[in-house]
This record gives sequence, C-alpha cells and structure tokens, in this order.
Amino acid sequence: MKDKYDVLLILEGTYPYNGGGVSTWSHMLCNEVKNVDYTLYSINANYELKSKYELSNNVKNVIQVPLWSPLEPQEIINYGNKYYKFVDRKEHNDNAHVYQVFLPIFERLIANIYSETRNLEVLDKTFFEMWQFFQKHDYKKTMKSILVWKTFCSMVSEVIAKEKEQDVTLYDLTVGMRWLYRFLIPISIDVPKVDISHLTVSGFPVIPALVLKYKYGTPIIATEHGVFIRERLLAINTSEYSFFLKKLLIKLSECITELVYYKADLILSVNKFNINWEKLYGANTNKIEVIYNGIDHQLFAPAPKPKHLQGIPTVVAAARIFELKDIITMIRSCDIVRKVIPNVKYLVYGDKDAVPEYTKECENMIEELGLQDNFTLAGFHEKPHLLFSEGDISILTSISEGFPYTVLESMSCGTPVVATDVGGVNEALDDKCGFLCKPKDYVEIGNRVIELLQNESLRTQMGIYARNKVIENFTIGKFIREYEIAYNKVISGEITEVHTPILIQLENHQAAS
Repeated sequence: MKDKYDVLLILEGTYPYNGGGVSTWSHMLCNEVKNVDYTLYSINANYELKSKYELSNNVKNVIQVPLWSPLEPQEIINYGNKYYKFVDRKEHNDNAHVYQVFLPIFERLIANIYSETRNLEVLDKTFFEMWQFFQKHDYKKTMKSILVWKTFCSMVSEVIAKEKEQDVTLYDLTVGMRWLYRFLIPISIDVPKVDISHLTVSGFPVIPALVLKYKYGTPIIATEHGVFIRERLLAINTSEYSFFLKKLLIKLSECITELVYYKADLILSVNKFNINWEKLYGANTNKIEVIYNGIDHQLFAPAPKPKHLQGIPTVVAAARIFELKDIITMIRSCDIVRKVIPNVKYLVYGDKDAVPEYTKECENMIEELGLQDNFTLAGFHEKPHLLFSEGDISILTSISEGFPYTVLESMSCGTPVVATDVGGVNEALDDKCGFLCKPKDYVEIGNRVIELLQNESLRTQMGIYARNKVIENFTIGKFIREYEIAYNKVISGEITEVHTPILIQLENHQAAS
C-alpha cells in the first residue's frame, strides 16, 4: 500500500476560486489529510485567474474546465494532448462517423434522459461509448453538427407529441441543446491517472470520474453536501424557464444523479438527512456512510464582543448572498425584531457578488422596509474566526443545507443559533444550543431572535452547551481521521470489489471472439 494516494478532487463553482461551505470543507481536506496528494479538477463558468485560497503542498496540480467560456476549454488550456492531434481532429471530416457511430449513441442518451424507467446499465454504456468516440473525433464539430441538431429536435418533438405538452419554441430547443453541449464537455477532456476520484457534488461533474473509471477502473467516492438533486429541483421550480426547459433540466439532473449513485464505490453524506434522498434516487445503502463536518474548535473559540457593538443587540450571519440562503426571509425577520427591539443590528458577512440580481433584491427590500440602520450586508470578514463573537446570537435562514459550517462555528464560539430546520442542521443544533424554525417563516424566526436577545442567562447557558457539543462531536481531527480511513477503505477493497476498466473488458471480449 502506498504512503500517499493520488486523489482527483472534482469541484464545481467552488474551491479554490470561490468561497462557501464546500470550499471550507475542501480546504480542510487539502491542508490536513496526511495520506493523500490532491489534483483539483475545478469546473467553473469561465477561466479563473487567481485562487481565493493559499493552496497547501498536498495540492499538486489544478485543472480548470471553463464550461461556459466563448472558446471551448481545449482552445484555452493544454490538457496534455499533442497539438497536432487536436488540429487533426478539427480538420478531419467526420460526417460519416457522426451519422454511423455517434447518432445512435446520442439517441440512446436522449431516450434515457426522458425515460420513466431509466436503464442505468444502458446509460453507463452510452457514456462509455460517447467517451470512446471523442477519443478520436472532435467534440465541437460533432456536437454542433446539423445531424446532431436534427436528431435532438426530432426526438424531443416525439416526446412533446406523446405527452401533449405546451408549444416549444426554437429558443427552447436551442437552450436545451446548448445545455447538453456544455454539460458534456468534460467527456472530451483527458484526465490524469489517479488512485481515487472524489466528487464533491452528485451531478454533472461525475464525467471526469467516469472517464477514469472507464479507462483505469479508478474507484469513485461521492461526498454529498446539500443534495444536488434536491437543490436543483428547488432552483428549477422557482426559475422562469418554460415548462419544456424545466422538464428537460429536471430529467437531465435526475439522470446524472442516478448514474453517480450507480457508479460510486462509496457515498459519504455529511448528514443523515441526505440518505433518504440518496435512496430515493437508487443509491445502494451498503455504499452510504456519514462523515460529519468538523471545525477547529481552538480557532473558533469564545471571544469578547467588540467595543463598538457592546450594548447593541446584535445578530450575525455568515452567508453568500444568493437564493438558497433566503436572505429575504432574514431581512423580514429583522423587521419583526425591530418592532420590539428598535436598535437591533443584523450583520450579514459574505460574498455579495455571487448573484448580483439577488443582492439587489435584498438591498431593495432593506430600503422598502426602512431597515437601513438595522440590517447590513457587510461583505467579507477579514477574520472569520472572530465573526461570531460580534453577535449575541447568530442566524441561518437557508431553504437547503448540508451540514453547515456556520452553525458549527457559531456553536464553537459559544454563540447560540436561530436556524431553519433544513438538511442536517438539526443533527448539530438542538433546543439546548439554539432554536430550529420552519423555512421561510420569518415571524417564527423573528420571535425566536427576540426571545434570545431578551434573555441573557438563556444565551449564556446555550452557548456553553453548544461549545461542548462541538468539542465532543464535530472537531477537525475527527473529521480528517474519518476521511483518511475512507480513502484507505476504498483503496484496500473493503468497500467494493476491484473494478476491471470497461475499456479492458471490451478489449478482452474482442480478443476472445
């Protein structure tokens, strides 16, 4: 057994270029796990110029895949292929191969996406054959060919006719095909050989892990934070997409989630709540384990409240300003509190640029309710470990969570929490260290905030219990040890049988025949 394993940590829109809970989790792994060298496979909208984090020596390489850049990733980044091969693929006329070889593969993909009884073995084989095709043929020329476009339109039209859906516009079809084109780009990109692929989301970023499994039999670990499919459903259902696009995106997301659970050797959930969703989408319960997030309780420790806030009833939050954090409900709760405690101060620290439109909506709500003196979107905090000491209590109003670091950090600092009962929040927070409320119920949330702000002895009692609970259950040392054990298990074969790569299976079959 090797002293250190090579792990491809596959990320989407998070580490190392953006903040948030998944990035905090990733940074801890990369800094603290002793038996691994990491390669970061970072999928983002565009090419990123600068890491937000100082990367540890355990990070040996960062591979960027800018999915939505005007140029395809291979035109921006060298993924190790010789340039003449890249040019040769571009110049080669592939229409015959697209018609004879690729279209049947593409048709099976679309059929599986829309199927009510999805065959995961067939879907897996479809992705394998698609990967094989793009080893020799150009992705951009193939996916943008008139043959593929006509096939997509024809198959989708059949679905629409059978189900008698509302009319579908040319715009709908174009957006749908564009999604497919972008989401599948990683299947055309070569990936370095590693010992383990480690997914941080059970969604489309599984593709590089599939490539490694097809080629080398590389085992896959999937860590489930906030359940990808649940959060995707929430986002889609509240979007302004047409019925056709909503259905396509839901079907695509369900399809890929089921494939992740089917192919993963080990599914590590950050809470018990996620397991019901994983089972709903076909995950084998024998593959599922829970590893709770952990924090540095010595860094996140009780500290005096800053002088400029002393005497001011203060509520703090650490949250990126975007829809899943439901800052609008937090603002409305402040309005409830302000009517009883006029000088209350909410301080919300976090990225205000993640979704500018939503930030603007929040700012408008603050102004509309006349809360300019009570509610502040404060941007980044220079010393996050001191953030929670600024508040008498902390608050979380998310509509979806995994196992949020902000709750653990607040508890570790001895600051009681008022939080929505979503994801695994109630697996950390109980009625001895804070209050749980229904999502979006700003009246209940506001009343719980009032109750704590007006009862210092209760806050003190809850703060002591909260910190002790973190020290006993949610330390970074425990968290890291459990991941080191998980990596060892997968490599040693304790979790699953050793996999023969599909590529070798195919070659052996061809040789035998």
